[in-house]
Amino acid sequence: MLQPPIEPMLASPIGNAVPEDAGDVLFEPKWDGFRCIVFRMDDTVVLQGRGRSRGASDEVIDLAYAFPELVAECLAQLPPGTVLDGEIVAVHAGRLDFGVLSMRLRPRSEAGGPSIAKLAAEHPATLLAFDALWIERDLRDEPFDIRRAALAELGRTWRAPLLLTPSTSDPAVARTWFEGFEAAGVDGLMVKSRTDAYQAGKRVQGKVKHQRSADVVVAGWRPHAKPGADGGEVVGSLLLGLHDPTGVLQYVGVSSAFPAMTRASLVELLAPFATGEDEPHPWRGQAQGRIPGEANRWKKEQPWRALRPTLVAEVSFDQLEGDRFRHVAQFSRWRPDRTADTCTYEQIERPPDAVIDGLLNG
Repeated sequence: MLQPPIEPMLASPIGNAVPEDAGDVLFEPKWDGFRCIVFRMDDTVVLQGRGRSRGASDEVIDLAYAFPELVAECLAQLPPGTVLDGEIVAVHAGRLDFGVLSMRLRPRSEAGGPSIAKLAAEHPATLLAFDALWIERDLRDEPFDIRRAALAELGRTWRAPLLLTPSTSDPAVARTWFEGFEAAGVDGLMVKSRTDAYQAGKRVQGKVKHQRSADVVVAGWRPHAKPGADGGEVVGSLLLGLHDPTGVLQYVGVSSAFPAMTRASLVELLAPFATGEDEPHPWRGQAQGRIPGEANRWKKEQPWRALRPTLVAEVSFDQLEGDRFRHVAQFSRWRPDRTADTCTYEQIERPPDAVIDGLLNG
């Protein structure tokens, strides 16, 4: 059978609307979770996550320690030798909840500890399979149609938390998924050619994602991990805020991925707006909402530099998770014509309410 690691097949953006003339393709929901290649060995299971361990380019990041309930079900429901591609998700209050899911990934020192067992009981995960690499034989060179049929046959007798991801060739059905289940945590759509072989590590699939824009307050910045050419700090990310209905400036996320020259020039541009440690700032000592610099689940604090909350920028983003951007926002332009007080949540279109159960159950 196949052995880890295997690079997952990847996708490239193809727009923010369901294509009507994409050719001979199948559409699938794009799940908001952890990508995972499942290796069902003779007596063990490897849940291979994305990436590799630091300092060991060939060492697999095995998520099995964090999801013992999935390991048990894979051992019970999958025949030895099976290798599947899929997504690990967590359902909470009727929607996919990435925050709940990410709580499951703790420092490896906690592997197998009581916190993992407690989280598995309180927030059990689901595995949504969408491709088959090995079922009794190597399927990687077969067209996706053949791999999907083999996966569907294997999944006929599955019970939760192992599920087969829905699939359709009808753009109208795909549009109902894309537009109707966003609020339930569906991240977009995958567009897959029926004839493609499994091409590990290559971006041969398509993905459709929502794209929106918002005017936000730039109220701080975080230094880049690497210093500039002169050894000084350069901007790694801008810290973004929106005013809630009570007028409080809430931290909603970051914009990053700036070229090296831009990171250096931003320091000079932002310098006149810097505030001292003893000056008031809406994110210092804030009692409500999320603030930058808090320790993450790895107990690592993230230093940041405060700015007077008067700068306004336009950014593009795909979706909100609760009251903040789900992913990193893309910087578009500065907005000197806007004032900070106009940057509120009211400008953001909210998708219609939805419950994920109907889609998970086919």
